[in-house]
Amino acid sequence: MRMKQLFFLLNRLIIKGLSIITTISNKSQITYSGKVTFGHKASVFNIQKDKSKIEIDENSHIKGELTVYKHGGRIKIGKYCFVGENTKIWSAKNISIGDRVLIAHNVNIHDCNDHPIDANERHQHYKSILTTGHADDIALNEKEIIIGDDVWIGFNSTILKGVTIGQGAIVGACSVVTKDIPAHTIVAGNPARIIKSIVERNEQDS
Repeated sequence: MRMKQLFFLLNRLIIKGLSIITTISNKSQITYSGKVTFGHKASVFNIQKDKSKIEIDENSHIKGELTVYKHGGRIKIGKYCFVGENTKIWSAKNISIGDRVLIAHNVNIHDCNDHPIDANERHQHYKSILTTGHADDIALNEKEIIIGDDVWIGFNSTILKGVTIGQGAIVGACSVVTKDIPAHTIVAGNPARIIKSIVERNEQDS
């Protein structure tokens, strides 16, 4: 089945299953382009309170968590994307997700370390979160993540900072992606390694 056909069927399934669609209370913190739907467990934490920092394009379905840090970060999600339950997309730099991207359940996509490396700094960071909230000027070794069109990321996978995933690539379940993935390849493992290349249908027919 081609990727576009899969997204068409997924779109029909979610629209018919209205009970799984909800409206999140903080949707004013997001910039929409067209219809976007959210699962009942979806959440958005735009700590910057700037709705331009989280952009979601039309016909995308979000069931996970989107977080933008106070000191920086941006999340952009393209058309016809799916983000599964318990998936966490956290940005302190920039996370760009293309069109028709499938992200399964329990995936973690983080473009920073989340906490400082130094133990004392890490403790102070944790204390500040509990007392005054996220810091304005903390350094977390941020590096942007780029995910191309038509990518599929399997459940329980982790995408680490600084990674680019090429168009049409597939990340196998439970993988840890630590470096760039070429377009139209399948990767799996910890760390993720190339398993095989994907031959597009039009290439097979030629």
